[in-house]
Amino acid sequence: MAGVDILASAMSGANAAFLADLYARWVEKPDSVDPSFAELFAALNDEARAVLEDASGASWAPRTRGKFGPDPEPPPAPRKDGKGAPAAAPTGAATPTVDKAAAQRAVLDSIRALMLIRSYRVRGHLEAQLDPLGLQKPAPHQELTPATYGFTDADMDRPIFLDFVLGKEYATLREILAICRASYCGSIGVEFMHIQDPDQKSWIQRRIEGAPWLTAFGKAEKTKILQELTEAEGFEAFCAKKYATTKRFGLEGGESTIPAIETVIETAASLGVNEVTIGMAHRGRLNVLVNVVKKPYSAVFSEFKGVSAHPEDVQGSGDVKYHLGTSTDIEIAGRMVHLSLQPNPSHLEAVDPVVVGKVRARQDMAGDTKTRRSVMGITLHGDAAFAGQGVVYETLAMSQLIGYRTGGTIHIVTNNQIGFTTVAAHAYSGLYCTDVAKSIQVPILHVNGDDPEAVVFCARMAAEFRMQFGADIVLDIVCYRRHGHNETDEPAFTQPIMYGRIKEMRTTRALYAERLAREGSLSADEAKAMYDAFNATLEEAFQAAQSFRPNKADWLEGHWSGLKAVAVGEEVEKLHETAVGLDALREVGAALTRVPAEFNVNPKIARQLEAKKQAIETGEGLDWATGEALAFGTLLLEGHRVRLSGEDVQRGTFSHRHAYLIDQKTQAEYVPLNNIRAGQPRFEAFNSLLSEFGVLGFEYGYSLADPRTLVLWEAQFGDFANGAQVIIDQFIASAETKWLRMSGLVMLLPHGYEGQGPEHSSARLERYLQLCAERNMRVGNLTTPANYFHALRRQLKANYRKPLVLMTPKSLLRHKLAVSSLADFAPGSGFQYVIPEIDAIAPDAEVKRVVLCTGKVYYDLLQERREKGVKDVAIVRLEQLYPFPQMSLGKALAPYVNAEVVWCQEEPENMGAWSFVDRRIEKVLGGLEHKARRPRYIGREEAASPATGLARIHQQQQEMLVRQALRLA
Repeated sequence: MAGVDILASAMSGANAAFLADLYARWVEKPDSVDPSFAELFAALNDEARAVLEDASGASWAPRTRGKFGPDPEPPPAPRKDGKGAPAAAPTGAATPTVDKAAAQRAVLDSIRALMLIRSYRVRGHLEAQLDPLGLQKPAPHQELTPATYGFTDADMDRPIFLDFVLGKEYATLREILAICRASYCGSIGVEFMHIQDPDQKSWIQRRIEGAPWLTAFGKAEKTKILQELTEAEGFEAFCAKKYATTKRFGLEGGESTIPAIETVIETAASLGVNEVTIGMAHRGRLNVLVNVVKKPYSAVFSEFKGVSAHPEDVQGSGDVKYHLGTSTDIEIAGRMVHLSLQPNPSHLEAVDPVVVGKVRARQDMAGDTKTRRSVMGITLHGDAAFAGQGVVYETLAMSQLIGYRTGGTIHIVTNNQIGFTTVAAHAYSGLYCTDVAKSIQVPILHVNGDDPEAVVFCARMAAEFRMQFGADIVLDIVCYRRHGHNETDEPAFTQPIMYGRIKEMRTTRALYAERLAREGSLSADEAKAMYDAFNATLEEAFQAAQSFRPNKADWLEGHWSGLKAVAVGEEVEKLHETAVGLDALREVGAALTRVPAEFNVNPKIARQLEAKKQAIETGEGLDWATGEALAFGTLLLEGHRVRLSGEDVQRGTFSHRHAYLIDQKTQAEYVPLNNIRAGQPRFEAFNSLLSEFGVLGFEYGYSLADPRTLVLWEAQFGDFANGAQVIIDQFIASAETKWLRMSGLVMLLPHGYEGQGPEHSSARLERYLQLCAERNMRVGNLTTPANYFHALRRQLKANYRKPLVLMTPKSLLRHKLAVSSLADFAPGSGFQYVIPEIDAIAPDAEVKRVVLCTGKVYYDLLQERREKGVKDVAIVRLEQLYPFPQMSLGKALAPYVNAEVVWCQEEPENMGAWSFVDRRIEKVLGGLEHKARRPRYIGREEAASPATGLARIHQQQQEMLVRQALRLA
């Protein structure tokens, strides 16, 4: 029976009948009643049990095991005096009698008290004193009043049996209320009763009840808290004085965030964490940079003056100072701990999955794949963003999935109670901005930001919870924003009452310093000296900033050592050493087709494996999936790990990959790529949750941490990648030039016009090409398994890292012409930037047209040309579109001096590669002794939708563009 039903019944006039019935059911099946009642019934004394047995006709006897484990044994019978009467209760408690009415009243008192206590555990946060502004005054809640449970003023001092709930065997109602209100309705409000794990729930309960934070801190700890508040407030005040008209998105009003972060890091480090990765938006970032991650004050002050954070010899656009990150090593508890703050654009929560992806990579690199406690992520959020940005939920949803778990992330919400100008009533539909976290049973600690000791207590508790349970936890610091959205904004335009109150508010540090002086922990003079000393430190750094210049970039150190930056003018079409010896290829090929004798492989897959085996042995007819597997397998043999993630990637959306084989009788998994050779690194493929934004961000973060692992994300259809556009635009395409952060991430985007409609045709190639500049990434639309093999291996064989965006095939996965020979992977082979004409057609001088194309349309053109016997049209494939292969294209076009040049694509004219390649092809032609001066377009007409939804129309369009390209129409 639900707690609310129990409450309603307990308050009815038929309490005795209700309790008798409840007791009878508990006797029959202990786990059939609410655990609170089960605990009570098991602990009743003999007289009280006799009353219920008389009423119910049921007799209690202990059982061996219930649903939740062994049933509790009854406690020892109450102590008896020498005459056999119950011994006296603790001081102030009445001696129980054997009178049935009195015993029944005692039972009802206990039940009512337990229900009251439980209501405080569930709803006490509703009356917690969380708002430092005092504008959001909690309304009394009916379930937190004793009268709701039948108590009156006359009951306040009568002892009630609790059996050590709240740590007391007996307590008066007055004592119960005092403990509950201190625990659940003070500066901390806890949401935890939604958690289904009883261990987690009881762990939190034990640490909260009794309000231990009220007496938890000694003088040294209080001094430390004040020092951290001094640094937080002092930095903002100094910047406000020196740079009054400059935006910095300060932390004023939320300064308690700094001691919270410091405490989380120190606590986690003392419990074994070696590395902490932090992600946050711009609010308070400068403060975290200098006071937590220890970026030199002089470096930040120099950036206020317009000095780039990049050294002069490093190319790149840079970014505004409140988007930048940094890293450092600090000593905690006698050992070094690495801290890093990830750069992040103004897209607020976009960094969340990047952080957890990086944490996962670092754990994997450290071999911490079981407990995942050695590296920890901290994400800082604004209240409006935490509630409003969907990627927050996507990141939470990943937190306990096998391919994405990281042992728990600590979420700290700097809750300003406002967005830009949007208040809570307009910002989220739930009670709290953190409600989304309850969807995965995360505990939430709400705390008043003007009570620094309560904040630090919660921060310590959050770190301990993460280390104990390997799960996420949210710390919601309810504070305020002293200025507007930025320092030049006028917030009173829209929130006059809030900002009228804020003007009256003294700072968190000032209030805390006064508190310490009152209680004798630290005098006012000592607090002032602390502030003055810190201000002197800032003044010294300010003077040093006048001549400060960054002397080096740290982006190619540590795990990235040995790699280099690529200058814009360097050779584009370099042939990297991607070929592999035949013995290694055959070794990998044999493993791909080898299945344990006892493994019950699907018959259809068995036939595929046999065909693959024949292709490897004969060296002919290797398909796309085999080319990919050979790339993965040879990298594994060379000491690299491979990680592939995305929706349905183990099998592949088009049932082509089958990287994980499933036993048809036992559901057991077998991974051929992990059984090539003993001691090899692991290949991992994880079917992701149905997310693009979050999962692509995670894999990007993973690639930032580990440049020696091939990291790939595959969209179910390339069209769906637009759900991750923020990660693509703000991180993948631009992070190197903005933040000096390389990535070798591979994006696999199934693309090709097959008549499957607007959302299953185009990966929006044009969008990626529009983002290309400054050698920032590679974009390709490949046509052969061997070229795919070399492109994947090039990601790790080049001595730099660039993202690779590939339009991958659908129908070509099984196309009889889209195959390669084993020799195409072997020594002497390499990546082909451009593939020239392969058929024997007319002599070069007699060729009337050269069709340039990319991707799947090539095979449509090739088949039609062969079927129609066209000899005067050559077909040249651009395999890599960016960086544009000008040299290779010039060589491929040079022989056809009398031919016109056309560009043929499947996509509409306003999409695909046409707008990107048009002028670049013209530039190539301008350097040739060639009749043609610029290309002409052949393809679908401009359209708002990527493709028609009608198969018949698609077929007509496709046939027409192919015929036009081959001069047949």
